Amino acid sequence: MSATARSLTEDELRRLKAPARRERIYRFASYFSPLLLLLLWELSSRTNMIDQRFFPAPSAIAGTAWEMIVSLELFQHIGATLRRVGIGYAMGAIPGVLLGLLLGLSRPVRRLLGPIFAALYPVPKIAILPLILLIFGVGDASKFVLIAIGVFFLMFYNTMGGVMQTPQIYMDVAKNAGATPFQTFRRIAFPAALPSIFTGLKLAAGSSYIIIAAAEFLGARSGVGFFIWASWQTFAVSRMFVGIVVISVMGYLTIMAIEALERRFVPWAKH
Repeated sequence: MSATARSLTEDELRRLKAPARRERIYRFASYFSPLLLLLLWELSSRTNMIDQRFFPAPSAIAGTAWEMIVSLELFQHIGATLRRVGIGYAMGAIPGVLLGLLLGLSRPVRRLLGPIFAALYPVPKIAILPLILLIFGVGDASKFVLIAIGVFFLMFYNTMGGVMQTPQIYMDVAKNAGATPFQTFRRIAFPAALPSIFTGLKLAAGSSYIIIAAAEFLGARSGVGFFIWASWQTFAVSRMFVGIVVISVMGYLTIMAIEALERRFVPWAKH
């Protein structure tokens, strides 16, 4: 009987440890799957299984990236893009959050202004680039405005949706307790909308890099987007891949930074 009990206990322990073991395997695979992909790419390029003119080996791309790092050329383009994204992002995010809170809390304002934003939102932001270039010129102002427009709508709709999803019972309790509109906003509406606001911030960050890359293709003399376009024009494929990887990493690190802020300031949200 004791041997059977001991055997059952070992089986139970094994079953209990199985999820943690699988999690370690998945984590290990997630770390090395990109490296495996790069290795396959390298071997395919070296053995001419893929055309090196269009897909140079990762080692060649890394060598090109190192040359650009040593010459500081890469940092100049990164700095220009980050400055444009940062200013345009702030120009769009702040009014987007404020108007989202206003329309989420006020049904009359939402009925009045909601259809206007709904009509403007589907317009492709890149499609209005010629108009923005015509109004603001080919300088950085046009890049700021284009990014701000794209960021604004994402922040506006995520913020408004977060406020509108606040359980009505919370609003009723605050009203019955004699809370002022500002207290209701500060203690109930704004905290309830924060998870949606941070979701909008992450979506807007990714969208910002997409927009700035396209904007820098046509109307810039610096920036990662300009660098990618100039590399394409000269058929410098390795340099073009460097630019693609750099802007991808920039977007990834920005989103990771926003997620870190979310864990710090919105601990009650599901992560």
